[in-house]
Amino acid sequence: MTTAAPLTPLAPLTPLALDGSSVDGDLYVWTTDLARRAPAPLDGLVSGWSTYGLALFAVLMLAAWWRARAAADPARTAMALAAPLVVSAAFLVDTGIKSVFREQRPCQTLHTLTLEACPPLGDWSLPSNHAAVAAAAATALWAVDRRIAALAVPAALLMAASRVWVGAHYPHDVLLGLAVGAAVSWPLIRAARRATPAVGRLARTPLRPLVAAR
Repeated sequence: MTTAAPLTPLAPLTPLALDGSSVDGDLYVWTTDLARRAPAPLDGLVSGWSTYGLALFAVLMLAAWWRARAAADPARTAMALAAPLVVSAAFLVDTGIKSVFREQRPCQTLHTLTLEACPPLGDWSLPSNHAAVAAAAATALWAVDRRIAALAVPAALLMAASRVWVGAHYPHDVLLGLAVGAAVSWPLIRAARRATPAVGRLARTPLRPLVAAR
């Protein structure tokens, strides 16, 4: 079921505020109109993925840690243990960028129906947190376990697309979110390899089950 964006007054724009509708507002409206005409089961799947899909990346990171631990690979294990922290860092950076651009959500500025209820004023749109978190997780998993990353990378792209489909973001919001997530995650997850000696030392302590299967 589609819902109309609430008719609330716009908050005053700051000098740094971005008018996202001038970037790709037409594409956003075209996408939300397409979503409104799409079969209800498809919209339900996309909405569910948009809302709950980030949980999959947590499961994939857990699986990557388990596989690295079973393989007794200290470098992979170090990166796998660091992955949640790397994703958290990407989220914080993305949130900080939001406070700089202060772009209003498209459902607040454009007259269109959206699948997802419009966030309140002050919940800024650029970049997309969902896209940034998904991209950060997929990037970290690419460094840790390519087989798992083969699922995580397309899942991250689908997460970004779903945020436009449900009406939460402009296309450029999710593209920048993907870029921020990957750009923050890659150097941090590579730096986590420096903790490899620490993983080796943990293997000789009672915390051994955290880093090695046997």
